Amino acid sequence: MKILEVKEGLILEVYVKPSSKEFRLTVEGNEIVVFCREEPTKGRVNKELVKELSKLFHNKIELVSGFSSKQKRLLIRGVEKSELERVLLDK
Repeated sequence: MKILEVKEGLILEVYVKPSSKEFRLTVEGNEIVVFCREEPTKGRVNKELVKELSKLFHNKIELVSGFSSKQKRLLIRGVEKSELERVLLDK
C-alpha cells in the first residue's frame, strides 16, 4: 500500500474507478483501488471519494493531487499509519 507519513498526517495514494455500481475499497497487490458510483464530471467523483473515506476513517480528508486523474493522493490528519492499514486490510 502506498501510505506516506508527512508532517500534516498521512498521504494515501489511491486509484479510482468511477461509474461503478457501488462505492467500495479494495487492496489489489500494492495498490488501493476505490470504486466510486459517481460520473467523472464536475468533481463528483472527488466529492464522493472524500465524503465516503471521511466516514470510513472517521477523520477529515483532503484531496491534495489528482483532481482530474484516476491516480489521487489524499491527506488524512490525526490517524496512525497502523490504524489506517488495519482499516484498509479489513475491507
